[in-house]
Amino acid sequence: MLRNMQRLRGSVYLHDGAVTEDDLSEDGCHETPEDDHSWHLLMKNRDGTLGACIWYLEHDTLPAFQQLRAHNSALARSQTLHDRMRRAVASEIAQARLERVRYSEVGGWAVSEASRCTAEGLMMILATFGLSRALGGAIGLATATVRHSSAAILQRLGLSRLDDIPSYFDPDYNCEMEMLRFDTRRSSPKYHSAIEMLKTRLAGVSVLIGLGDPAPMPAMAAAVSVARESLLVPAMSPA
Repeated sequence: MLRNMQRLRGSVYLHDGAVTEDDLSEDGCHETPEDDHSWHLLMKNRDGTLGACIWYLEHDTLPAFQQLRAHNSALARSQTLHDRMRRAVASEIAQARLERVRYSEVGGWAVSEASRCTAEGLMMILATFGLSRALGGAIGLATATVRHSSAAILQRLGLSRLDDIPSYFDPDYNCEMEMLRFDTRRSSPKYHSAIEMLKTRLAGVSVLIGLGDPAPMPAMAAAVSVARESLLVPAMSPA
C-alpha cells in the first residue's frame, strides 16, 4: 500500500509538472523522508485502486525550525521572507508548548485526475483532522499548491496563511505555493460534524505499526510516544 501510494503521488505530480521523471524512482514512485515517519491516509476507489492520499506527521517533541520539512522550502530560502517565516513558526511552536499539544506537518496530498471532481480531496483533509483529534489534536504547518485550488480548499476548512505571508513561487515544484498554519482542534463550523464522525470511525480501525501486527487505534494512541515507526492507516472506501 505504501508503494502504491508513492506511485499515485508520483503519477499525479508528474502529470501536473511538479516533478520530473528524474525525481521519481525507476518504477515511478515519489519518495520522501517523511514517508517513513508519518501517518498515511489513503482513499480507495470502488475498483480497489487508490484515488487520493495524504501524510500527517506529528513530531515527538516540539521541533526546532531546522527540523521541520518547511525549513527546506523555497519560502525558507527567501532573503526577504526567511526571518519573518522563522519568527512566525517559532510563535506557533511556542503556542503549542503553552497549550501542551503536539506540533505537526501535513503534506503529500495527491488526488488522481479521475477523483478530482469528487469528494475525495476534501475527505482526505477532513480525515486528517479527525485522525489528529483522535490523537489529542495539534497545531501545525502545511505547504499547499495554488494549483487545483488546493490552498483555497484548505483555507475554507479553517487553515490560514502563516503570518499573512503571501503566496510564493517554488521552483522545486514549479508552482505557486502558500504556507498555511492550522489547529486541528478547531475548524470551520461547517465541517465540524463530519470531522467528528471521521474521528469516531478512525478510532475503530486497525493500524499497522512498522512491521508489527495490526492494533486497534486506542492501543496505537497509547503507544505513540514509545514506537513512532512507519505508521499506516488502512484505506477507507468512499462510502
